[in-house]
Amino acid sequence: MKNYLVIFLLTMLSSCASIRRHNEQRASCIPPEQLKEDVDYAYSKLQQMHPQLYWYIPKKELEHKLDSLKQTLREPLTPLQFYFKLQPVIAGIREGHLSLRIPRKKFTKQEIKKFEHQKGLFSRFEYYVADDRMYIIQNRDSIENIKPGTEILTINNVPVSDYIKKYRGLISSDGYNTTFQPYFLKDLFFNFYTAENGLASQATITTLYNGEKRTYTLNRESKSETDLEKDKEMQKRTAEKKLNDYVTSSNSYNRSFKFLDKDSTIAYIKVRSFSREYSEEFYKKSFLKIKDAQSKYLIIDVRNNYGGSLYEINNLYSYLSDKPFTLIKPSQVNSRDIPLRTNYFRKSSPLDYAFKSIAYPSYFFAQAFSTYKKDGKIFYKMKADKPTKPNKNAFHGKVFVLINGGSFSASSIITAKLKNDKRATLVGEETGGANDGTVAGFYSYQKLPNSEIRFPIGLLLVQPNIDFSDSKKGVLPDVVVNESLQDIIDKKDPQLDWIKNEIAKEKEK
Repeated sequence: MKNYLVIFLLTMLSSCASIRRHNEQRASCIPPEQLKEDVDYAYSKLQQMHPQLYWYIPKKELEHKLDSLKQTLREPLTPLQFYFKLQPVIAGIREGHLSLRIPRKKFTKQEIKKFEHQKGLFSRFEYYVADDRMYIIQNRDSIENIKPGTEILTINNVPVSDYIKKYRGLISSDGYNTTFQPYFLKDLFFNFYTAENGLASQATITTLYNGEKRTYTLNRESKSETDLEKDKEMQKRTAEKKLNDYVTSSNSYNRSFKFLDKDSTIAYIKVRSFSREYSEEFYKKSFLKIKDAQSKYLIIDVRNNYGGSLYEINNLYSYLSDKPFTLIKPSQVNSRDIPLRTNYFRKSSPLDYAFKSIAYPSYFFAQAFSTYKKDGKIFYKMKADKPTKPNKNAFHGKVFVLINGGSFSASSIITAKLKNDKRATLVGEETGGANDGTVAGFYSYQKLPNSEIRFPIGLLLVQPNIDFSDSKKGVLPDVVVNESLQDIIDKKDPQLDWIKNEIAKEKEK
């Protein structure tokens, strides 16, 4: 018992020292020559590991951007200041999965617990970004009775448009996509903002609604006992929460299923993230209900779905196909040792480290023999690049898929495949992820040596098994239907309504 206590105390002391050292390093200034070394280090790692580095940018153009950046590094910078200089160049590679991690402040367990007992400052609103403007579209706690459709003009007297212009350059989609940035920016805006300005307890915003300007002071309020009890209740994992993959932070489900009409003719599946967790059971039950109801139409909604598991989308596709299919092409890597560069012990507690050490030999041999060479290229063995049989409860009716600029990564892989195979009608707007694939799969988590900024690099070239468009853009819908700010405020869904109207016309015929 004494030994366990000593280990616990040593772990706590080590953790506190690590947090203190991290925050001191984050506040320190790094000499220009060392910053230039970090630029060169980042580029060398990209060349070693990224299997399609010059897909959307010529080598000469990228090297010119990096050299130009180094010429501007004439004075010491903090890691955060350096991040805001280097990340726009990384974003210019136009690979949506490729991004430096923001060098943010770390907090102790006591500080984290304190924040958990407080309501967020900005997170109680939902936002919409268009051009250089930001609007509130949902006010969950009815703070100051701020109405949906209210534009935020300034935060602490700084124009929001200035922040948007600055942060937009930090975000990249795959290729020359035109729809991704507004969706991702609205979700990441306050990540960037708090990295720059800290987690303040108060903020003043100037707003505009119906031509009237108003100023509000937002406060980080303490949660009531009722709020804390509600938090505890939300964290309980019921059977329904597991099946639909409940997300506590947003009080929502990743997956949901329902019929849209009384006679169960139209089935509707919404997937916010291909998280894989309990997905097999979800699809099994959902498609059995569809089969029993003899539904003739299926709508799959992957709007605002940033992607996730290849395993899940391969399984989902098996419920949509009437013949064996292959979801993706063989996934290319740069070298045979690439699968061993994935930072196996990353984010391991002392106990995790002990268990992982025992399992490491098995992991090593599995990864060491996970590649093969063909036509002078090296590929990683994946289940999704092998033929898959259709599920016995596969749906054979008409399929519609809802997509938008927030449909990224795995969402784009499956929609590109569905479109290529003429298995679905895509409705909405261009996806945020590329039609012809992306570089992701798994990552090597690099750390720049001087600034210590984290730099995860995707290692797999993942492409749908389709005839490539070479458009360097997202998956284009068969039917373009846009959604406006007013639609969101009025809780209208013109994209889903178009499908319902189309089905109604078919029924009349």
